[in-house]
Amino acid sequence: MTAPAPAETPGALRIGNFSGFYGDRFDALREMLTGGDLDVLTGDYLAELTMLILGRDRLKAPSAGYARTFLRQLEDCLGLAHARGVRIVTNAGGLNPAGLAEAIRGLAKRLGVPVRVAHVEGDDLTAVHPGALAAHAYLGGFGIAACLRAGADIVVTGRVTDAALVTGPAAAHFGWGPTEYDRLAGAVVAGHVLECGTQATGGNYAFFREGDIRHPGFPLAEIRADGSSVIGKHPGTGGFVDTGTVTAQLLYETGGARYAGPDVTARLDTVRLTQDGPDRVRVDGVRGEAPPPELKVGVNRLGGFRNEVVFVLTGLDIEAKAELVRAQMEPVLGKVAEARWTLARTDRADAGSEEEASALLRLVVRDPDQRAVGRALSGAAIELALASYPGFHVLAPPGKGAPYGVFEAAYVPQGAVEHTAVLPDGSRVAVPPPSAARPLTALPEPELPAPLPAGRVRRAPLGLVAGARSGDKGGDANVGVWARSEDGWRWLAHELTVERFRQLIPEARDLPVTRHVLPNLRALNFVVEGVLGSGVASQHRFDPQAKALGEWLRARHLDIPEVLL
Repeated sequence: MTAPAPAETPGALRIGNFSGFYGDRFDALREMLTGGDLDVLTGDYLAELTMLILGRDRLKAPSAGYARTFLRQLEDCLGLAHARGVRIVTNAGGLNPAGLAEAIRGLAKRLGVPVRVAHVEGDDLTAVHPGALAAHAYLGGFGIAACLRAGADIVVTGRVTDAALVTGPAAAHFGWGPTEYDRLAGAVVAGHVLECGTQATGGNYAFFREGDIRHPGFPLAEIRADGSSVIGKHPGTGGFVDTGTVTAQLLYETGGARYAGPDVTARLDTVRLTQDGPDRVRVDGVRGEAPPPELKVGVNRLGGFRNEVVFVLTGLDIEAKAELVRAQMEPVLGKVAEARWTLARTDRADAGSEEEASALLRLVVRDPDQRAVGRALSGAAIELALASYPGFHVLAPPGKGAPYGVFEAAYVPQGAVEHTAVLPDGSRVAVPPPSAARPLTALPEPELPAPLPAGRVRRAPLGLVAGARSGDKGGDANVGVWARSEDGWRWLAHELTVERFRQLIPEARDLPVTRHVLPNLRALNFVVEGVLGSGVASQHRFDPQAKALGEWLRARHLDIPEVLL
């Protein structure tokens, strides 16, 4: 008897990205559609700050709340995407995915392009968080998968995890079930690499001078049925893809080795990266575990009003000039809820320009009452113009005070949300929560490599031997640091302890700092709790999203073995 022929395994799924944030390159959608073959294009528009912005939009107009940029991009490219058979999956729906889906249908009708549009909802929990401007659960990819399996050409979501834009299409294409954790974890890793667009192709990269990133192309992933992938970009586009650019993006905005999501917890300590030719990096070996029993909820609130004024201090007696201004402003500052001074010594002795001879004294005030940080501050600052330190001037006069936001993370049981796929025909399909869950616990620190033998050292910047990338998660920041060689890793793993990190980054000295070790990536990931206050919208520090925290670390000097230099 002849054995039945084995079922055909679907080929690799080519998924590209055309947006990493709300405001990314407008022409990227057309560039990706015309640059090479693709099956799916994903657009990521949402971040913690974006949800606050969309929430304020919705206050002005209930029909708003989605990324309007996407609709304008689609007007230019909808026919092209349809002609090429490329499906589009995006979280541009923001706070109003149903509204954006309806707007796309109207656009398609006007353009005469027959596309099927679906959307995913159920993430909106604002009603159960009193006082919140927006409260949304991070959903997984199986609602997206249901929409694609029903024939959708365009799938619009609200707040899903960034990686879900990739796991959903992969699960639909390969028929993965919710317990195929290793495959799902592989797609999560690919999705995490793609989600920030050109950060995977040389953008924001520590060693950016190794390629031409004047106009980097957007990334794509060739995902296979086993969950492995190859990260690349369209031929002839700018930027570059190597194990370093992929490592940098893998470390971005992550914590420990267990990278939790609604569908699966991906083990970042199992990721293997291999250069697979020019601008191609193979990602395999990824293991997955059951997801946590709870979903993260991003809660955005209006925290009050803030204002700031920057005094320019030039020449001699910088400290004394700063002290004078503080004393003169003290009477009005006693009436505001919070006042914070920062003196940036950007001045240098015997400077060749006035700007190089100047330091910046920044005053930031916050209060629930806009009036307290408005005219009172403005008047007190401007009245000093002829009555304070010599050379008095400010970068710009203070305004009337602007609202600021506060972000906090909450958690709800996986089954507490009504994750729903609204299919192209309007029918609604409930997406069940995972059948199994595993509480998220930290992994013990793995065994470190043997230390580098003692030898001659030289005082030099850390960035000569290590790369870094940093980012924000609510009020916390992460700094991922990786070595470029095995010997560099043997030194870095022992040298860059939590204590050394605190010495190099004084802001972290009194804050909780956790170090996570990822030997496969030759990387350390530091999480600094509370360094960003109440999140990016609160504008707590000079670099409110900690985007340059890693570059500051790379610029700090240590005793580095000469063999590495």
